[in-house]
Amino acid sequence: MDLIINNSSMQPIYEQIVGQIKEHIMKGWLQQEAMLPSVRTLSKELRISALTVKKAYDALEQEGFIVTVHGKGSFVSRMNQNLLLEEQRKEVEAAFESAVRKARSSGMTEQDIRELFEIIMEG
Repeated sequence: MDLIINNSSMQPIYEQIVGQIKEHIMKGWLQQEAMLPSVRTLSKELRISALTVKKAYDALEQEGFIVTVHGKGSFVSRMNQNLLLEEQRKEVEAAFESAVRKARSSGMTEQDIRELFEIIMEG
């Protein structure tokens, strides 16, 4: 699995792992029931603590993206289509929030932002 850790990022390493594995799953690069590398294997590959990988796997399991079978490993769960749609909506919402913040910091009024949004929607 190709994961890239940015040590100079302000984002914690486990969150980087979670985000990249989610992306792999949502884009279909990791299929349902695919086995993930063991915690030890991935920690050695990435040269990070096994506890960091475990924390990432725990977060992914809590969110329903993976299932861990004790003694067998961690696997991509059978994704609920609603869960995938919700995750995509969260990404779009975050992009909108970022765009609105940038527009406001650039001095655009709420009306300017709405008009720009309407123009983009027409395109």
